[in-house]
Amino acid sequence: MDGGKKMAEILYGNNVAAAMEEALTREARELVRCGVTPTLAIVRIGERGDDVAYERGAMKRCGKIGIDVRRFVLPQDVTETELLYVVEEVNRDKGIHACLMFRPLPGGIDERRVCNSLAPEKDVDGVTESSMAGVFTGSGSGYPPCTAQACIELLNHYGTEFAGKQVVVVGRSLVIGKPVAMMSLGKNATVTMCHSKTEDLAEQCRAADILIVAMGRAGLVGARFINPNGIVIDVGINVDDAGNLCGDVGKEYAERAKAYSPVPGGVGAVTTSVLAAHVIDAARKAND
Repeated sequence: MDGGKKMAEILYGNNVAAAMEEALTREARELVRCGVTPTLAIVRIGERGDDVAYERGAMKRCGKIGIDVRRFVLPQDVTETELLYVVEEVNRDKGIHACLMFRPLPGGIDERRVCNSLAPEKDVDGVTESSMAGVFTGSGSGYPPCTAQACIELLNHYGTEFAGKQVVVVGRSLVIGKPVAMMSLGKNATVTMCHSKTEDLAEQCRAADILIVAMGRAGLVGARFINPNGIVIDVGINVDDAGNLCGDVGKEYAERAKAYSPVPGGVGAVTTSVLAAHVIDAARKAND
């Protein structure tokens, strides 16, 4: 029998999603019994493959839980005025409780203006500055981006302790890096944020008890980055030369950690469940 290091624990997202789905289905049924059907609007421009795939997954998850979905699919050459009209339509419709708007928006459209035109109470994916202010101040108002919260939900499900731990976040986007850093800080972790200009990135990562990688660069994290007693959360979504989905962390290197989330099958599997949770919460608040 091999007396070497034991196998890394794999943090599968489907286990988290299944646990969340059971509770969310009960909550959705209770809302329906009270005369409220939780409803999500999806605003998508064009036919980007990743957007279409995520939309399909979101609709499937919402359908299983009992959330209605209304799709607003616009052409790639939509004007800013036309898009703002659709957002205003979503804002005015009291039967719509939440909105998922795919980004990035096409060139020539003021993304900041369009995102901030969405009613904050319907912003379930952290696209408005109002929602992000809630994340950064810890006020509890608004909703964080679904993928960022999915990282936290995944770690919580597997009993990860944050308080006093060293969390290293690689990537500083407003979609994942910055909000997940703030959410980890809110759980009393000590947080280091790294990015493409960080000197000796491997040394910074190796010091992490929890390493969250969200750069969108296949193969970024190699052997020298891994703490054998740490947990690696890979949020990267890339396609390798063979056309297969892969993360930012090479699987052979992730396996050197104590535990890791795979790509596919990790954080991505939790994201649509977080979206559903936000929709149900928004529906409840709208009818309190």
